[in-house]
Amino acid sequence: MTTQDASLAGRWKPSSLTIRILSAFVILAIVIGLALLGTYGAYVLVLILAGLALWEFAGLSEGMGSRAPAWLLFPLGIFFAYSGTVLKGLDVNVVLSLALVGGLAAFLVVPGRRQGLGRWAMGMAGALYIGMPFNYYLLLYTSKPNGLVWALFTIFAVVVSDSAALLVGSRIGRHPFFATISPKKTVEGALAGVLGAVAVMLVGVSAVLGLSPVHAIALGLLVGISAMVGDLVESQMKRIAEVKDSSHLIPGHGGVLDRLDSILFPPIFVYFYLAMFHILG
Repeated sequence: MTTQDASLAGRWKPSSLTIRILSAFVILAIVIGLALLGTYGAYVLVLILAGLALWEFAGLSEGMGSRAPAWLLFPLGIFFAYSGTVLKGLDVNVVLSLALVGGLAAFLVVPGRRQGLGRWAMGMAGALYIGMPFNYYLLLYTSKPNGLVWALFTIFAVVVSDSAALLVGSRIGRHPFFATISPKKTVEGALAGVLGAVAVMLVGVSAVLGLSPVHAIALGLLVGISAMVGDLVESQMKRIAEVKDSSHLIPGHGGVLDRLDSILFPPIFVYFYLAMFHILG
């Protein structure tokens, strides 16, 4: 290597777009690895990701005006995450009733009771926001006979959608899309993201599973649009909290929620679509 080549190598730094795309695929590889270990690997993965996301939400909630109480946020969030699988024996109505009565009653005596209603509401919202999407991933994963395929292609479609939106938006994007929430997003990027999700679902649903392309296109649209909504929702939370990232847990990359924001909503729509057309086993 010449001196000039060494100098160029020393000065080269990956762009933020490159870092985000690479980090997305690294996370995807970890997710796939644990998912391939079987049901217990999936349970461990959900516990780790949901726990970290709930921790980050607790920090964001303080910036949004009412800090979610940990004693409500974490147990309820974990319950929701496993409510359709490991903890399906617990009646959701009973748990919600206890969270309602016990949660509000607790603020009659615990510190911070003057902000009790807001803190209780933030705890409930965070538990639902983080917990329920993981519940639907597990429901997809544990369905027979193609649960693993459905879960992985849902995640893969979101990753490709997010990457396509970033790539196209940063290169040829001209028309702002929800500029008040996320100034860098463009209409061109949003359309590319939806088309990316459709392309992945055409491969997964039609080529791999052999279902009608109509189902593939419908699922791709649902995944692409819901992924975009999830991204905007978390961006709005950060804007309200006046922070750039949900945390600094991943050096140079932000937090777990910054990587999961687009992934949270799609499994809900995929699961109910498949259930509606009796596609799941």
